[in-house]
Amino acid sequence: MEQLRTIGRELAMGSQGGWGQSKEFLDLVKSIGEARSKAEEDRIISRELDHLKRRLADPDVPRRKMKELLLRLVYAEMLGHDASFGHIHAVKMTHDESLPLKRTGYLAVALFIDERHDLVILVVNTIQKDLRSDNYLVVCAALTAASRLIGEEAIPAVLPQVVDLLAHPKEAVRKKAVMALHRFYQRSPSSVSHLVSNFRKRLCDNDPGVMGATLCPLYDLILEDPNAYKDLVVSFVNILKQVAERRLPTSYDYHQMPAPFIQIKLLKILAVLGSGDKSASGHMYTVLGDIFRKGDTASNIGNAILYECICCVSCIFPNSKMLDAAAETTSKFLKSDSHNLKYMGIDALGRLIKINPDIAEQHQLAVIDCLEDPDDTLKRKTFELLYKMTKSTNVEVIVDRMIEYMISITDHHYKAEIASRCVELAEQFAPSNQWFIQTMNKVFEHAGDLVNIRVAHNLMRLIAEGFGEEDEGADSQLRSSAVNSYLRILGEPKLPSSFLQIICWVLGEYGTADGKHPASYIIGKLCDVAEAHPTDDTVRGYAVSAILKIFAFEIAVGRKSDMLPEFQSLVDELSSSHSTDLQQRAYEVQALLGLDKQAVESVMPIDASCEDIEVDKNLTFLNSYVQQALENGATPYIPESERSGVVSVGNYRAQDQHETSAHALRFEAYELPKPSLPTATSQSSVSLPTTDLVPVPEPSHYREDHHQARSQQSGNAVSGEFGAKLRLDGVQKKWGRESYASSSTPSSSTSSQQAANGGSNSDGGGLVTSQARESSYGSKSQQQGTEVSAEKQRLAASLFGSSAAKPNRKGHAGRKAAKESSSTEKVTPQPAKEQVTPAAPPPDLLDLGEEPVSSSAPSADPFSQLDGLLGPASASPALSGTSAPSASNTPDLMSIFSDDVQTGATSASTEPAQKGATAKKGHSLQDALQKDATARQVGVTPTGNNPNLFKDLLG
Repeated sequence: MEQLRTIGRELAMGSQGGWGQSKEFLDLVKSIGEARSKAEEDRIISRELDHLKRRLADPDVPRRKMKELLLRLVYAEMLGHDASFGHIHAVKMTHDESLPLKRTGYLAVALFIDERHDLVILVVNTIQKDLRSDNYLVVCAALTAASRLIGEEAIPAVLPQVVDLLAHPKEAVRKKAVMALHRFYQRSPSSVSHLVSNFRKRLCDNDPGVMGATLCPLYDLILEDPNAYKDLVVSFVNILKQVAERRLPTSYDYHQMPAPFIQIKLLKILAVLGSGDKSASGHMYTVLGDIFRKGDTASNIGNAILYECICCVSCIFPNSKMLDAAAETTSKFLKSDSHNLKYMGIDALGRLIKINPDIAEQHQLAVIDCLEDPDDTLKRKTFELLYKMTKSTNVEVIVDRMIEYMISITDHHYKAEIASRCVELAEQFAPSNQWFIQTMNKVFEHAGDLVNIRVAHNLMRLIAEGFGEEDEGADSQLRSSAVNSYLRILGEPKLPSSFLQIICWVLGEYGTADGKHPASYIIGKLCDVAEAHPTDDTVRGYAVSAILKIFAFEIAVGRKSDMLPEFQSLVDELSSSHSTDLQQRAYEVQALLGLDKQAVESVMPIDASCEDIEVDKNLTFLNSYVQQALENGATPYIPESERSGVVSVGNYRAQDQHETSAHALRFEAYELPKPSLPTATSQSSVSLPTTDLVPVPEPSHYREDHHQARSQQSGNAVSGEFGAKLRLDGVQKKWGRESYASSSTPSSSTSSQQAANGGSNSDGGGLVTSQARESSYGSKSQQQGTEVSAEKQRLAASLFGSSAAKPNRKGHAGRKAAKESSSTEKVTPQPAKEQVTPAAPPPDLLDLGEEPVSSSAPSADPFSQLDGLLGPASASPALSGTSAPSASNTPDLMSIFSDDVQTGATSASTEPAQKGATAKKGHSLQDALQKDATARQVGVTPTGNNPNLFKDLLG
């Protein structure tokens, strides 16, 4: 408000001001800026709109004055008032021959209306005429208006002219033409699908602005089909390299960073193209290393580029050197005092742990500090990180923390999200059924009805099925503990409806099973529940059905139970209820009490909740009744398939209506042609053409705002049918180094990388090795060790299970299995292949005529100084059957950036060679993986018609 007042005073200093506007307009701006309330502002705008309506109706208004009136209309519309009476005057001004008036008209029309407005049809012809103008400023104004106003139906009218403008001599026109085509693609992809080659050509435009504008439509096209643009990887890498080397004019710098927004867009494109593609990712390692080394953490835009670079590294095929550089940058973010940088560090850490979970253990104290930070946004992001790194050994600590945070917040949307995550983690990693039931009780008690009702059904099914084994004693103990806990919880006020349904069901099934609680006590508690919720018919129905079960069980065992007065009054009340469901339940109770023991056992069998219900679809129990009716002369039933000759009156009516509708106009759209099913052919005999779609893994970072996965696994459908959606992406993986692609074996592809990167060797010494980073981080952690409290150390040990903090903790079988599985075997790297002569570097796509920065070659080979940094593993002999490279061979310059992540898994191709090697001491990797998988595989596992929930919890 103060800024508006200041602007108003400055504009009102002169009668004409600095922009040639009248004193009336300046007084309007001043009065609005000095308004003390919204009501006063509305009164000023209302008077102004009445004045403008009278002035615009005057046919003798000068053109220059009309321009000011339109600007005042725009001002009123931007403040939220209706100025539709002046829209037609803005359309008329677009026809003016004067450039300032025409541009003002286009600006007002673009702000007043959109592509669905009725007045757009009056502007299309003007846009077509202005696109052919000799004045490039008029063409630019028309292109801007076309991007805003041209809808899907009008695109063919202006598309040929916009395509011709891609070859305009003015770079501003070419840039706006690319932006207009991108807008057309967003509105109607099929209308510009044949113009993809034009985007490829504009990528090599001499003007960097045109090239930067072309990256936006190419990014959208690559998201739809990455395989069709794999050939552009080398071009994108070279553009990014030239931008990072400051080959662009200084006018594109922002806070001393060379074209940062072009760099960010290129990094996003490379992340999509390199996802799951080892050869394409190999071209990117060099330029990514340059960006990490030259990154500036002193400015926000420099941190943005480094963060985008981390996201790119987490999406492409993993490389150990790139992961070390990304982890080092993430460490700087986490150690910063800025909450924004900490937020970026937590998000980056969540992306990196999907590839190498050990990175989280190195920053465990920083994660604990973020978890206890008063900033709520940072705390939520930290909970997302903990959710991703949950396993069977730390699920109890993480879920308890989530429940504590869920109790403290009031945001219902986020509380429901936290509750669903707690349920998912408990179903997947629960150490025992007792802990699962207690956790679900807390979630239902504090999250209320925000929890999905299917979770309640799963909990009831778990209690009914027990451990899924033949141990009846353990199942009885589980049900008895559930009954005792629910009787205690019933004393608390304001329990949610879904939780009360669970309590009533459990008390009705197992309330008197152990004999500790008499039937009258359980029935009294259930009556209190029904009376306390007179408006919730569902809860009252559950309570009455539970009481019905208790009476049936008592009659079946030979004990006589008298009807309590409060229950009698409840039955009488429900018998006259407006709900037919409650009436039926009340009548069923009265009818059941009058049956004998044998009939009650047939109607309400004991503990039959888990038995399969057989449905007789043929209704065979009515055969005797049908036969008797036929003998008495009834007409036999005629199946529908045999009734072709019998035509009813309804058929005539339907036929008459069909004939009437056949002669009427049809306004519905035509049906789309159904795609033909492709014939199944073997991959070995038929090769896919380059235009076919080949499914590749999609990076999660860049697909969040677009389509989800095009096909889902059948297991998701099954789990959705049973009411639980399990997160299975981490069940078979272990908290160790082998978390990316356990079936892939590290190999070197130096020849293709050298050819792709043009033999660049200027970034070899810039990356920090993992040993140096760990030692530096260890020295800092030792300095801070005296300041870390014992509580944080215990929490860190519970969350991460690392050796950095060693508090006393109890042994656990599941944790032992996870600890055994965390020990990985080292795999001997394969020898580097012989160096191939690098191909000629690709042409300079951004050669703007300026002299490049010349740098003389170093006298000594910089890569020869890195021999000691690679460790002794590089000189280890190869596996049996392959000869080690001799010392006289030329060193592989690109091997630094082609080392794959040592996943610890052995591929099928190296198994025969390793069998002949000497056996190593230690735990078997195969057994460790099986133990950890057993500890992780928990949750809803449907097996057959009657699935046993949480069968493998105590495996």
